Amino acid sequence: MSDPAATDEGDSVPDEAALDELFATIESRKAELPEGSYTASLFTHEKGENAVLEKIGEESTETILAAKDDDLDELTYESADLVYHLLVLLAMKDLDIDDLRDELRDRF
Repeated sequence: MSDPAATDEGDSVPDEAALDELFATIESRKAELPEGSYTASLFTHEKGENAVLEKIGEESTETILAAKDDDLDELTYESADLVYHLLVLLAMKDLDIDDLRDELRDRF
């Protein structure tokens, strides 16, 4: 899958800000619902949240299979898809990436 929430090709995001930028783009697509946007379509899909949950299941399976096959390129690719769809789910639930970051910090 190509980068569904990609910004303009000329935009450059520092590595440490990539997830924040991705989440901001997801939130923007949620608010604006631009036509032709894959991300916006997830927020307006007739199956609603279930469509995203199905994608998370699909991407989880693909990530597991890539790991089992020791295909590191595919593992990276599928992991990115999985993280993207998890971030969409957080946005659907009106959670913020900071909520995730705080939870992770609390564990260490």
